[in-house]
Amino acid sequence: MFKFVKGYMESIEGVATYPMISLLIFFIFFVVLFLWVVTASKAHVKEMSELPLEDDNDIAN
Repeated sequence: MFKFVKGYMESIEGVATYPMISLLIFFIFFVVLFLWVVTASKAHVKEMSELPLEDDNDIAN
């Protein structure tokens, strides 16, 4: 099975660029996520952290 996949992948032109593109997407996603976490306002973080603890009555009022 692996020989079939390996032979098929070798026949595709530019197949070596796909792992690099995947790595770049992975890296960029986590850099953006890190920047969002660092720049998020403390009030927003506090509000989101308390959200699971609120009762249904607190949300309606």
